[in-house]
Amino acid sequence: MRGQYVHEASLLMAAGSDPAAPGAAITLELCGSWEHEPPCPLAPHHTEHSREGNGVRLRVVFAAEPDKEDEVRRRIEKALAGGSLTGPGGVKTNWTLQHTGSGVLTGTERERAQRIAAANPSPETSPET
Repeated sequence: MRGQYVHEASLLMAAGSDPAAPGAAITLELCGSWEHEPPCPLAPHHTEHSREGNGVRLRVVFAAEPDKEDEVRRRIEKALAGGSLTGPGGVKTNWTLQHTGSGVLTGTERERAQRIAAANPSPETSPET
């Protein structure tokens, strides 16, 4: 059964840069592409960002098998540590990673994580077709 988690990060980004780009980098690292059919192969996830000036705060809610949690977190950190993403239009977005680590799910995030896990059952619990 998939566990439900949140990973948080704080970044610095130039004014006018796309604050969704780090989330796309995370999806690219976790899924191999930011455009794919569900479910996400390793860990279904949802990334939210908030921006205040040049500071961007990310919260990545994900569902994963407990033995895959560390791998998912390592991949999230790798994507963010990369510091840039070139989008499909060729526009490069840069950021500087300030902090990353596990967080505590808020009530709203817990509900989202439960929906993510329910919509993407683990292979061990999926009904036979």
